[in-house]
Amino acid sequence: MRNAFVLTLAASLAGYCQAPSRTTPAPNRPPLQPNAFHQLPLTSVLPKGWLLEQLRIQAKGLSGHLDEFWPDLGPTSGWLGGTGESWERGPYFLDGLVPLAYLTQDARLIAKVKRWMDWTLDHQQPSGWIGPVKNEDWWPNYVMLKALTQYQEATGDARVIPLMQKYYAFQLKHLDERPLKEWAILRWHDGVLSVLWLYNRTGDRSLLDLARKLHGQGHDWEAQFANFLYRDKVTRADAHLATHGVNNAMGLKAAPVWWLLTGQKQNRDGFYRMFEMLDRYHGQPAGIFAADEHYAGRDPSQGTELCAVVEAMFSLEVNLAILGDPMLGDRLERISYNALPATLSADLWAHQYDQQANQVLCTLATRRWVSNGPAANIFGLEPNFGCCTANMHQGWPKLAANLWMATPDGGLAAVAYGPSEVSTLLAGGTAVRIEEQTDYPFRETVSLAVRPERQVKFPLVLRIPAWADGASVAVNGQAMSGVQPGRFFRVEREWRSGDKVEIRFPMPVRTSTWFNNSIAVERGPLVYSLKIGESWHKIRQIGPAADWEIYPTTPWNFAITFDGKTPAGQFQVRERPLGSQPFSPEGAPVEILARGRRLPSWQIVDDSAGPLPSSPVPPPARNLQPEQELTLIPYGSAKLRVTAFPYMVPVAAPAAAK
Repeated sequence: MRNAFVLTLAASLAGYCQAPSRTTPAPNRPPLQPNAFHQLPLTSVLPKGWLLEQLRIQAKGLSGHLDEFWPDLGPTSGWLGGTGESWERGPYFLDGLVPLAYLTQDARLIAKVKRWMDWTLDHQQPSGWIGPVKNEDWWPNYVMLKALTQYQEATGDARVIPLMQKYYAFQLKHLDERPLKEWAILRWHDGVLSVLWLYNRTGDRSLLDLARKLHGQGHDWEAQFANFLYRDKVTRADAHLATHGVNNAMGLKAAPVWWLLTGQKQNRDGFYRMFEMLDRYHGQPAGIFAADEHYAGRDPSQGTELCAVVEAMFSLEVNLAILGDPMLGDRLERISYNALPATLSADLWAHQYDQQANQVLCTLATRRWVSNGPAANIFGLEPNFGCCTANMHQGWPKLAANLWMATPDGGLAAVAYGPSEVSTLLAGGTAVRIEEQTDYPFRETVSLAVRPERQVKFPLVLRIPAWADGASVAVNGQAMSGVQPGRFFRVEREWRSGDKVEIRFPMPVRTSTWFNNSIAVERGPLVYSLKIGESWHKIRQIGPAADWEIYPTTPWNFAITFDGKTPAGQFQVRERPLGSQPFSPEGAPVEILARGRRLPSWQIVDDSAGPLPSSPVPPPARNLQPEQELTLIPYGSAKLRVTAFPYMVPVAAPAAAK
């Protein structure tokens, strides 16, 4: 049975694409280890509500127009047969454009996708090599093959699998004489993903030999983190490809992908070791680690590259499917709903190269980066370097596509939450559609409308976030027992069309501890930041895009009043209407009110917030600043912000003079 959306789209866009022949995933073939969950083919999950609107804004912004004016993606691109840029930028662009086009059902973007894909599919060399003739690097082909797998799932294009078979036969034959180099060595696992995708559809055992060769020539991420040496901000002299932030974000999937071939516990454990070390020594409140361009420590004035954000999201999506650990869903939401929108302008026409948790100026200036330049934290078309300009597009679409996965026993799993609709065929051939209505992560409730084509029994698996104490699940009004935070909750029953599942995740305010004993204020999956007045100044116009500096118009150097114990009674939540762009200061749908005092000694140093005072900050003996109300908004809504707050314990007001 074919996906109804694709059939409708194919009918309205005659000649654009072939409809896929299946909407069920391809499980791992032996001898591969079985996944905990199966990722569904692209278009099985479609965004709804605010999430669909986010993708539509993206389609109207840089992602939908970049190739029309940016030379690296223009008509001279080597990936369109021209003499221009022939390395990673065309494939990066397509890796996000393909899911964006098909999830938004945007005919204009689908026509763009077809133009790029047709060139690669129609110009494979007799040897099997793909892409521009002048490119001899395996790395950009990893990315193009990822884009091709998504395109095949969305369209059923019969040319994709034969092209991949011929290409991989060429690679297996020539990999010893043309071994991996530079970026391809560090990113071998991204190449293996597409190899295993093809193996699961063809059963060709030579593909497993190729996967082992790629691993054998690749960087040993597990060894790097078994004895992790980089426990502080690295110096420019010590920086190399293995300390590079984007390589590490991609490397998060290395051990789980290799485990699929080995089945050895040490490979599963290797991922958790990497995760723990990055958090402990470089972790930031938004869920990502600092690396500006390389490991940068825990200071919240250090930066994180946008490419690292979207690649970490993709790694977590892959790892969720392989490992089935609900903690990975928690982290995926934390990064996606905080770090991703924080580094994008509200209209998605500009982005940053580096974001900071404590970001009080976005200006052309020399900062305390490990190796990035003065433009790294401005918002613009190509700040610092153009890799993120090409690669940022995959973040929102791939999140939307991976909110739901299939279970090995014929069910469906909600592994992350957002407004969406999933449509698939169960193992017995029954079509099922589930509509998820929610304003999560801004609100506490999620409603699922289950609509199988006929009565059918299958498991529905729901991730309960670790922070969601007191979470509840009700089916047709009947409360379920045994719901536990940090676990998957399983409901197995005979489902009828019209069945309703109501989920509530209580979202009290809580705090977490960060650099110099600072605190971050959290609610649900969102981290909250001080709302700072923003004044945007255009640096230059570049076609329809522009570069921008942002200056603060209100004070930023506050310590929050906090007793260091429990947030209860110390913060007040105020919900506001959810508009078309919640990730903007004026559109923030939730505010948290706190109390705090100015710290006049905490000043800007090197165009960033200066050294973070250690907490608790002792009240000064003289000139104690008056306490005032502070407004906190979601991290992703604040383009200027303080997120890791010093705190001061409540100070009694001086007695009135008689």
